[in-house]
Parts: sequence; C-alpha cells; structure tokens
Amino acid sequence: MRTHAATKAPIARHAHQAPAHHHVRRAARWLARHLLDRFLLLPIGAAIALVWANSAPESYFTFAQALAFPVNEIGMAFFFALATQEIVEAVMPGGALHTWRRWGLPVVAAIGGIVGSVGVYLAYVTFQYEAVLTTAWPIASAIDIAAAYYLLKSIMPRSAALPFALIVGIATDTFGIFVVAPRYQTLSIHASGALLVLMAIALAWLLRAIGVRAFWPYLSICGTISWWAFFWAGLHPAFALVPIVPFLPHEPRRLDLFADPPDDDATHHFEHEWNAFVQAILFLFALVNAGVLLRGYDTGSTAMIAAALVGRPVGILAAVGVALFAGLHLPRHFGWRQLVVVALATSSGFTIALFFATGVVAIGPVRAQVTIGALASGAGLLLSLGAARLLRVGRFG
Repeated sequence: MRTHAATKAPIARHAHQAPAHHHVRRAARWLARHLLDRFLLLPIGAAIALVWANSAPESYFTFAQALAFPVNEIGMAFFFALATQEIVEAVMPGGALHTWRRWGLPVVAAIGGIVGSVGVYLAYVTFQYEAVLTTAWPIASAIDIAAAYYLLKSIMPRSAALPFALIVGIATDTFGIFVVAPRYQTLSIHASGALLVLMAIALAWLLRAIGVRAFWPYLSICGTISWWAFFWAGLHPAFALVPIVPFLPHEPRRLDLFADPPDDDATHHFEHEWNAFVQAILFLFALVNAGVLLRGYDTGSTAMIAAALVGRPVGILAAVGVALFAGLHLPRHFGWRQLVVVALATSSGFTIALFFATGVVAIGPVRAQVTIGALASGAGLLLSLGAARLLRVGRFG
C-alpha cells in the first residue's frame, strides 16, 4: 500500500507541474512569434546598443569591434540576398513592378534621392563654412533598408510599396558601397576577383540550367565563391550574393519578405526557414552599428538631418514627377499618397549610415557629428507613420 502511494505521489506532482511548463513554453513561443512577425528584433537591437554605448562605452565598443566583421561582411549578405530575391520576383511577369516602365521608376527615384540628400548636405555645410565636413557626403546618401521595410510592412503589407522601397534602398546603398569601398579596404585590390565573380555566376547559371531548385547549392557553392571574389576584389562582400540570386528559381508574387510560402517550393521553403536566422542577423547588425555616443552635436549633425528628412524625400518626389512626365508608370494600386509615405520611410539612414561612417570618416569630431545626425534621421520613420495616418494609407485607410 505504501509502495502504491509512493508511486502515485510523483505522478500526481508531475501532472500538476506539467501545465505550468506548458504555459511557459506557450508564452515563449508567442513572444518569439510576436517579435518575428512584427520585425521587432532590429529596433530592440538598436535600443540596446544606444543604452549600452552611453552607459558602458568601453565594453560596448570592444564587443562591437569583435563582431563587426562577421555581422557586417558575412551576416548581412543573407539579408541583401533575400531582399534581392523579392525584387527579382516583383519585376517578373505578374509581379508588382513588371515592365521597365514600372521597375525603372524606383531606380529614378533612387537617383533623385541621392541627388537631393547629398545636395542638401553639401549646400548646408558649405553655407556654414565647414569645408572639413564635406568628406562625409556619402553618409548622407545611405538608406536603412531593413528599417524602411519593417515600417512599410506594418503599414502597407503585400503592396507595391515594398518592392518599390527595396529597389530605392538597394540602388542607393549600392551606390554608397561603391563610393565607400575604396576607402574601406583592408586588402589590396585583386583583379582575379572579377574572374571569380564570373565563375560563380556561370556556376549558378549551370545549376539553374540543370533544374536545381533547392536554395542551398546556390548559396553554399556559388555564394561562397562570390563572397571570396567580392572580398578579394576589394568590393563589399555584404553584396556578394546579389549577382547569384537572379539565377534562383522564382515565382512572380507581391512582396512579403518573411511571409509563409503558399506552396512547397524548395526555394521558398528555405526562405521561410531563414526568417528567424535573418532577423537574428538584423538584431546583431543593429547591436553592432547603432551604438552612438550622444554628444558632439554640431553643424554636421544638422546637415545630416536636413539631408535625410528634407533632401531625400524632396529629391525622390521630384524625380518621380519628372519620370512620370517622361513616360514611366507608377505600380498598380500605388499613388502619390503611398509614394509620400515611401519617400519618408526611406529617409532614415540610421544603421547603414553609421556603417558608412566607419569607412568614410576617421574617429574624431567629424564622425561624432555625422553619426548623431545619422541616428536622428531615424525620425523619418515616425514622419512616415504620421503621413500614413494623415493620408489614410494602408492600414489607416
């Protein structure tokens, strides 16, 4: 009898405790899902970086320096690859930006945004007789693609605003990378890197020709060769997967970067499986790059804010107006109200601008000024949200 009671007690206790463990696991799953679905890891990483850098700067910058290379040069390659994949599918027949008259418009918008932001920055520092600040002009052109996408995904999910903003952002940041790269190299340029890029592209074409539909061979073989080629050639390896992505199997669809795939296609399956992985990379990217010491505000800070919040949106809207007059077309179900929201969403340079600053300006007063301005340009995201509410765009409509 005693034995029977002794065996029942642990079972009873286990049965009593099981629901508690179940609730904890369910709460953890709900929290993880909430963070991933709402793309919150990026802003959380940025907030942690800001607090850490201003409360314990020595430990923060030691940590950031240790992780800078694997995060910025390797990890971000996967984010740009997924963004490029979505753009390729958006410009295919049936996609949101099919025909050159539609996909050409965000390219023109990117040019207008670059001219507007850089023009305002240089005009302001020249007017203030701060010639030493002119060398930081590439930073003014930067767009935080991930932050813009997160905001637009919240406001206008599954709309043409997403591919439009991604093309503007990638075209703009590609320009910035090519400007920054010669100043940022740690190795000498090797012409053989170009041959390796061609080899990686040819191999990707071969995989596509023989019908390989899985994602991994393209990345593990072609992507690795391309990454080393970019690094060897002195180009920024974060963009190394971009020339490989067009050879992946694609289906035309609206952009929803981390949405559940509607089918069992191998490419989409791996893309979906990488949701948490890529968002973890973006968390680390913000954590490594967003730590700015909140002191040293001066002329360069104001110039950077004006370039981002005034120069870029005005440049984008003006360029689109000229392009429409010349015969280009807005995407379907995408008008000027949506365009204003996109222009403001892409006004934030934030983490990408901070990243450019490390390659353009040496540590000192000038970098302190422009990095504070880059941080403050994040206010463009709030302006975009306010404009969406005022203009009744997307979920506010």
